[in-house]
Amino acid sequence: MLIPPTLWLLPLEDWIMRTFDLTPLFRSTVGFDHLSRMMDTAMRLDDAALSYPPYNIEKLDEDNYRITMAVAGFSQDDLTLTAQDNTLLVTGHSRKDDSGVHYLHRGIAGRSFERRFELADHIRVEGAALVDGLLHIDLVREVPEAMKPRTITIGRTLAPKAIEAKPETDEARKAA
Repeated sequence: MLIPPTLWLLPLEDWIMRTFDLTPLFRSTVGFDHLSRMMDTAMRLDDAALSYPPYNIEKLDEDNYRITMAVAGFSQDDLTLTAQDNTLLVTGHSRKDDSGVHYLHRGIAGRSFERRFELADHIRVEGAALVDGLLHIDLVREVPEAMKPRTITIGRTLAPKAIEAKPETDEARKAA
């Protein structure tokens, strides 16, 4: 097996995970092609980009979730939330002009960011609030009635219904 030169510097476990092929799985499944796109996107992500801004994902109950992002220094006007298909995009644009400020230590990052969250099917963004430098995004799972499990009652009949034949008419005999 020939290993490409670009993979020579990667640890073996990274090389194995980055070359995992899902093609055999797609031969017997329908509608899961988005999984390969999600895995490709996850492999292309930079670890440094994942650290800013920090965030938590909470499960509040069976159908409610909350994403909380630490966005100190950003106002409501600096933040944009966009929900499209199964993706939630949170962007922050820093509008501060620090040209006249001399910092001895700068520990509060005020740089622009773009964070994408892949949402599962039937997850909807219910609302968002910016409180004390934390952006809270509430999500709710709304499963359609047709997809919810339902109980089917099993009825009892005392005797099977018999199907009776209708008497044959002269016209039906001639047609046969």
